[in-house]
Amino acid sequence: MNKKKRIQRPKTAIKITNPTKPIKKSTTSTTIIVKPNPKSKSRAKPSSHFLENDEGLPTTSYSSNYLEKNSILSPDFYQIDALDLAPRLLGKHLKKDDVILQITEVEAYRPNDSACHGRFGITARTAPVFGPGGHAYVYLCYGLHTMLNVVADKEGIGAAVLIRSCAPVSGLETIQRRRNLISEKPVLLTGPGKIGQALGISKEWSNHPLFVPGGLELLDGPEPEEILVGPRVGIEYASPEHVNALWRFAIAGSPWISAPKNTLRPP
Repeated sequence: MNKKKRIQRPKTAIKITNPTKPIKKSTTSTTIIVKPNPKSKSRAKPSSHFLENDEGLPTTSYSSNYLEKNSILSPDFYQIDALDLAPRLLGKHLKKDDVILQITEVEAYRPNDSACHGRFGITARTAPVFGPGGHAYVYLCYGLHTMLNVVADKEGIGAAVLIRSCAPVSGLETIQRRRNLISEKPVLLTGPGKIGQALGISKEWSNHPLFVPGGLELLDGPEPEEILVGPRVGIEYASPEHVNALWRFAIAGSPWISAPKNTLRPP
C-alpha cells in the first residue's frame, strides 16, 4: 500500500472542450481554463503537503479528446481488494448529467473491518456492498447526507471505497444549485455528503453499475504524481487497529481535500 509509484505529468496542459455536451470527436477546440481565487485567508498554517492557495477551482484545463480517451472503466478494474482500489480511484472521474467530478480523496473499507458496513452482514441496506465490484453503494448518514461508495472486489466479499472529496471539472452551475451554495471554493465538494448532493443521487442509486453508459458513470483519469495517506475519519467506534489503519488516500497538493488535513502524510 505504501509503495505508490510516481508517474511524470505531461509537460503540456490537457484540455477539455465543452465537457457538458455528449462526448464526440470534433475538429475544433475551445479551451476552458479556470483561474484560482486569491490566497486563502485561513489563519491555520498550511501543511507543506497542500497548496497554500486552497481557494478556487482547479487550474488544470482539459479537452474533449481527453475525455474521449478516458472512457468508462471496465468491471475488471474493480475486482481487487478495496485497499488497492482506493488509491487507484484518485484522479478518476464521476459523471452524471452535465456534472463531471475528479476524485481527490477516498477511504477503503474492507472485509472483517470493524468500521465497514459489511460487518453487519447482508441486510436490505448493505446488500450492494456484497455484490460484484463496480457498483455503487449509497446510504444516508444521520438520515441526511447521501454517501457514495464504490463496491470493490469479488461478489460476496463485502468491501467498498467511500468517495470523500472531489474537484469540479464541469457542470459548476448544476453543482452549485444542487448544493444550494454559490461558491467556487473547495468547501463546495470537500466531504462525502457534498459529493452525493452535487451528483444529485439518492439511496435509489445504490447497486447502480458504474461501468454502464448513462446515469452515473466512472471514467478513467490521470494517475496522481503523489498521494497522501492517513487514518479514516469519524470511525471512533471501530477497534483501535482499524481506527489507526492508514486507509484514507488523497491527491498530494490538491486543495480539494476534506478536514482533517493534518493527519495526512506521504506514504
